[in-house]
Amino acid sequence: MALLQQQQQRVAAGERRRAAAAPVALCSSTCRRTLLRPLAAAAAAKASLIDGKKIAEDIRKEIAAEVQQLQKAAGRAPGLAVVLVGARKDSETYVRSKKKACAEVGFESFGTDLPEDVSQEELLKVVAQYNADPKVDGILVQLPLPKHINEQAVLDAISIVKDVDGFHPQNIGSLAMRGRSPMFVSCTPKGCMELLKRSGVQVAGKTAAVVGRSNIVGLPAALLLQNADATVTMVHSRTPNAEEVVRAADIVIAACGKAEMVKGDWIKPGAVIIDVGINAVDDPSAKRGYRLVGDVAFAEVAEVASKITPVPGGVGPMTIAMLLQNTLEGFKRRVASR
Repeated sequence: MALLQQQQQRVAAGERRRAAAAPVALCSSTCRRTLLRPLAAAAAAKASLIDGKKIAEDIRKEIAAEVQQLQKAAGRAPGLAVVLVGARKDSETYVRSKKKACAEVGFESFGTDLPEDVSQEELLKVVAQYNADPKVDGILVQLPLPKHINEQAVLDAISIVKDVDGFHPQNIGSLAMRGRSPMFVSCTPKGCMELLKRSGVQVAGKTAAVVGRSNIVGLPAALLLQNADATVTMVHSRTPNAEEVVRAADIVIAACGKAEMVKGDWIKPGAVIIDVGINAVDDPSAKRGYRLVGDVAFAEVAEVASKITPVPGGVGPMTIAMLLQNTLEGFKRRVASR
């Protein structure tokens, strides 16, 4: 509950700053009540937080312990190669986080930084080199790529046995076919399922709504829920009754990339909410001039749901934890096949 209180305090502090910044002479009592309503909602929140940061930390400890044991027998540590194209600040931050996580669990980290104007041919050569490198168990090409590069062609070029991001068409196809298991599952949806599992949420027999249908999150999340015996509906921009579909769900995974789209009155009482979104919204009262929110209106949804992930600190840490887990699985398969 301490983490929930911290999340509520952050929401409340932001509301107080915005209320204080509003001109008093222009704000009626009705206006002030409107400004303070989210504060009251946060204070009355009923949902317990699913602490993705803590769960991811536990998983990293489990991986580190296993690596220590396996390294002695294998004679080497698992290896993850990360390819970065260009100098996007967000991509550089993500890559640093992944390299730091590798070091924490005892992985060997490989990296190639390429200029923004690199040719597709040169990028594919780098991928081919890592495909052939026996010390590399997983390859990750940081997305997005520059527009002149065919992203899918690059992802398809990664060996399926090293596709730790789970983006290869064969991995997605195997996920969709009953009786077949993919080599790897895409990290973010896999992390969502792990959050449900480790939070004691029963999936079998439940109704689930996935808000968003991207190839990276929405589609594989829906397939994973279906494989876990949930009855799943995907909600997207052409769904005419989106609110009704979400309101009927016991489990909601929000991954639409739209800030606070899912409102409190969309939620069935007692539902479990996994918020994949992370959006920067302008907030002059915040130190950085913006604040981070999910695809779910946290304060009001937390009044209705039984469990909810915070943003940040929910799904984000799990994505990297699942990347490490996938790399470890690839390492074990390669060692076993020698």
